[in-house]
Amino acid sequence: MGDLDRASIGGEPLLRFRDDEPHDEPAVTLDSFLAEQTNATAVRLEAGEDARALLPHLDRLALIEVSFPTFRDGRGYSAGRILREAGYAGELRAAGDVLVDQLPLMRRCGFDSFAPEKEIDGATLRASLDRYADRYQAAADPVMPVWRKRHG
Repeated sequence: MGDLDRASIGGEPLLRFRDDEPHDEPAVTLDSFLAEQTNATAVRLEAGEDARALLPHLDRLALIEVSFPTFRDGRGYSAGRILREAGYAGELRAAGDVLVDQLPLMRRCGFDSFAPEKEIDGATLRASLDRYADRYQAAADPVMPVWRKRHG
């Protein structure tokens, strides 16, 4: 993935770890996509919606935006990991109550784009992302866990 890029969509701040251009088509709801807007290339998953409903359509989606209505709601992490492990290569955006200390964990689940409600300081973000050199669990990202480095 690319380095951190600060961009905006419709005037809203956007943090991206991708080398391509931000997808600016508005995301449709999952229900709309599955029912009548099947030609859309951007979909928004709300908390509690099943990401697996998108699996047959991943090859034609450029953006999947996952809602984080509150920092305490972790269901979006599962959605991100499900989509990446199924092979989704498009932009995966976490949107809503996204906090700086959550970004490293969201990156591990496959998120590469963020639309936080509140601005995130760049220096604080970089320090958060660079804090730990090794990881202990396997995740949707390609980082090898430290136990596998030790024991093959």
